[in-house]
Amino acid sequence: MIKENVKELAQLSMSEAGRLGADYAEARVQSSIGSGFMLKNGEPQPSMMGDSFGIGIRVLCDGALAFSSTNIMERAVVRSLTSKTVKMAKASQRLVKKRVELDDSRPVRGSFGAAEKERIEGADASWLKSILLEIDRRVQAGKGAKIPNRILVAASGVDEKYYINSDGAETESRVPRVNFFGILTAISGGEVAQRLIQHGETGGLEVVKRLDLVSKVEEEARILRSVIEKATKLETGKMDVILSPELSGIAAHESVGHPQEADRILGREGAQAGESYLKKDSLGYKVGSSEANVSDDPNLVHSNGYCPVDDEGVRAVKRRLIVDGEITEFLQNRSTAAELGVKNNGSARSVDFNREPIIRMSNTFVEPGDHTVEELIKEVRHGIYFKSFTEWNIDDKRLNQRYVGLEAYRIENGQLGTLVKAPVLEITTPALWGSVRARGKTVAFESATCGKGDPMQGIPVWTGGPDTLLGGVRIGSR
Repeated sequence: MIKENVKELAQLSMSEAGRLGADYAEARVQSSIGSGFMLKNGEPQPSMMGDSFGIGIRVLCDGALAFSSTNIMERAVVRSLTSKTVKMAKASQRLVKKRVELDDSRPVRGSFGAAEKERIEGADASWLKSILLEIDRRVQAGKGAKIPNRILVAASGVDEKYYINSDGAETESRVPRVNFFGILTAISGGEVAQRLIQHGETGGLEVVKRLDLVSKVEEEARILRSVIEKATKLETGKMDVILSPELSGIAAHESVGHPQEADRILGREGAQAGESYLKKDSLGYKVGSSEANVSDDPNLVHSNGYCPVDDEGVRAVKRRLIVDGEITEFLQNRSTAAELGVKNNGSARSVDFNREPIIRMSNTFVEPGDHTVEELIKEVRHGIYFKSFTEWNIDDKRLNQRYVGLEAYRIENGQLGTLVKAPVLEITTPALWGSVRARGKTVAFESATCGKGDPMQGIPVWTGGPDTLLGGVRIGSR
């Protein structure tokens, strides 16, 4: 954890900001270490190592907010940086069109962390490389179409933070993570198919065994070969569709989580990550059927987006974004909660000491229903089961979106049939969630890295959900 003499620098910044007349101040010391290995077509690449350590300072003066950071951890430097940050906030007051105010969120005090059995620091992480070599060997040994292009990455890292603010919050956290990323490209008879694979959880090096990476990636390669060799052309038109947890998860993340980020709704993200089709008075808007239920929960055990207390010293709670088809909650930080007059749900996150905390998702998912996947399939007379995707995109306002299936099957008269080639679901957000008829009992999650902000902040998240039945949507083909 962060050493006491370093914590004193954060405390020094608080007292200096108060002495200089700041209305509010916070300091966040963050240490991020990581290492990784990459194989490219079976050839080991140079090992990757990262080490970041510093302090970020944010102050509020008469409605103007300023942020600064440094990796020089000395008293004189931190004192000087705090002074410059206060001066920067005061100098920008005349430019502020709308005063920044913070809500009265209850400050959190305490220590938090993700459970780990085998600590990443000091461990022999070279076995991650051996895992990649075994994965690559098995992928190449599979029968059928060649997979000549293979990029495999395994990485582990730890984020440690100490946070303090002038409202009384004081928190420490330690979150280790292990992640896998892979791209497999199969070629057969002039046809090409590609699969992007991500797996990630919080925890120590035991995560690799818990994820069973070798078997999972080997199965992905088998499916990729089957798709390129056996999938046949799809008869397009209006039909029922079952989205797997992978598809329902990416849809929840992209068309619910992002447009319900309050900073995006209020316009701050317009020039950086896009806007939202929603307005600040959209709470209560009926966007889906009664079966549309989507949440974001930062407290899921082992989750890639685990964040029990946010980077503004606020307890992070489960956010029920859509309930029975109605938009019930936005993702909030202290300033947006104050502006909108709602309760804060602790959604401010930062990836490094030199990045300002901004509103982020954690683990966004469709809530489970009461059907088995077999029951959902039996409901379909004519349709498609999207098991995995190879491509997706969505517009800046998170309204029009497109998902291209990879592993996808025909459904006829309640029976799962043959593989189909590249079905395309192109649909608006209200049409997607309005077509939800039923949800499966079992939720599964996929790992992802969500990008937002300028400078870019790529933050770890989970996306997920159950198998989800959509009724009467139009399906095309690529």
